[in-house]
Amino acid sequence: MKGDLFSSAHVVQPAMEPGMSVENAKCIRYTVRGEMHARQGAMIAYRGSLQFERKGQGVGGMLKRAVTGEGLPLMAVRGQGEAWFAHEAHNCFIVEVEPGEQFTVNGRNVLCFDASLAYEIRTVKGSGIAGGGLFNSVFSGQGRLALVCDGTPLVIPVSPQAPVYVDTDAVVGWTAHLQTSLHRSQSFGSMLRGGSGEAIQLMLEGEGFVVVRPSELTQQKAQQH
Repeated sequence: MKGDLFSSAHVVQPAMEPGMSVENAKCIRYTVRGEMHARQGAMIAYRGSLQFERKGQGVGGMLKRAVTGEGLPLMAVRGQGEAWFAHEAHNCFIVEVEPGEQFTVNGRNVLCFDASLAYEIRTVKGSGIAGGGLFNSVFSGQGRLALVCDGTPLVIPVSPQAPVYVDTDAVVGWTAHLQTSLHRSQSFGSMLRGGSGEAIQLMLEGEGFVVVRPSELTQQKAQQH
């Protein structure tokens, strides 16, 4: 078969090593030798001897369901083989979590991750009852985490001298040791008279990085997630 479609730019090459790698800008390949975890519905192809098991709300040492504002059910993938993961042709990128580190991420941006990573669901500190979308997953341990982003993500340094304010619908995640709180940029009276509508942002202080996507979560996208 000939044509640009069958060029080396598109044909999958043999895996070099087990684990996670970027297949292309929109897809992650995972060479499974045992077990890994992924977002339900994100697997687009696989080969080999793999089993897929849905995971609900866990008890004890069982895999937990990553509950965010929109809800994110996960699945375990076990066996020997290769699987490819993607979500709505969003951009994919990999975060390497080292021992002693933590990375907080919005559940809707999680694609797949190593089984060696531990995670727990936390309410974003300072968010109060501001909305269900402020439940994030905190990953720790050692391993790789694949994320998706609607567009090319912005990685903004945060320092004690320069806190960063982000739209709560645009934030993807942030590194450990950053403190969060809600910041009101307009008075209630200003809102009544009209304005941008960007009344509340998430304020991050300390030393680290925050990852932001270049688009807000619309009502239609929220329903799709």
